[in-house]
Amino acid sequence: MTGASDTYELFAIKYARRDGWRSDNFIGGDDDHSSAMPLDYYVWVARNSERAVLIDTGFNAEVAAKRGRGVLRCPIDSLRLVGIDPDSVSDAVITHLHYDHVGNFTLLPSARFHLQEPEMHFATGRHMKNAHFAHHYEPDDVAAMVKMNFAQRVVMHDGPAELAPGIQLQPVGGHTPGLQIVRVKTARGWVVVASDASHFYDNIEKRRPFSNACDVCKMLDAFDTVYLLADSKQHVIPGHDPQVLERYPAPTRELEGIVARLDVAPISHAE
Repeated sequence: MTGASDTYELFAIKYARRDGWRSDNFIGGDDDHSSAMPLDYYVWVARNSERAVLIDTGFNAEVAAKRGRGVLRCPIDSLRLVGIDPDSVSDAVITHLHYDHVGNFTLLPSARFHLQEPEMHFATGRHMKNAHFAHHYEPDDVAAMVKMNFAQRVVMHDGPAELAPGIQLQPVGGHTPGLQIVRVKTARGWVVVASDASHFYDNIEKRRPFSNACDVCKMLDAFDTVYLLADSKQHVIPGHDPQVLERYPAPTRELEGIVARLDVAPISHAE
């Protein structure tokens, strides 16, 4: 564990998976209609000797069953795989309020939750009457976030913010109006957890936005912001790409295919 107060170990933890096709994952589809392109679901956690900060909290088994998703493990209990007690998590960043990024609040009794205010406005506003948008939100999770706000457990941000030394929040919008990315200082430099600013490496590297976008122009602008804040293209972590677990080493052999160390150099990357 790193001892510097502004430098972190950073992990991606896979908790669920969904099968899919290349044509599902780009606006306008893809000329290759027959190639599989599955989607992994992750949470991320940054840790040093002073704090543990979770990035997104994932869905639970009930939501998985409702939506036909195959949950592999509880995303919060999975923190124990890297030696983190969920009770020790001081802060949790909610990149946005889509069902697969928010939930399981009761399993984080000590955490404050960090959210961009425009995301809360959108999730509780007039556009939820439109099924295209509402489908991606779980009303119970949104309501729980409102209740936690009344309980003084939500930090609402309206713009860039420093959560702690070495952890920066940057709103980008695009996928949702209040989507935020997270910039984390590690031993190898500044890593950007892009979340759904880029679901896959191919979205940002080929400038082909994911099929679910609230504002396509802002999603394209978000690609530029991600690259601006990351030390290099190899410091960008997409939100749902199975390749993350192939490009980065696991902490132990037993965790291969489940957890990736993002604070160390990739073991492979696409040219």
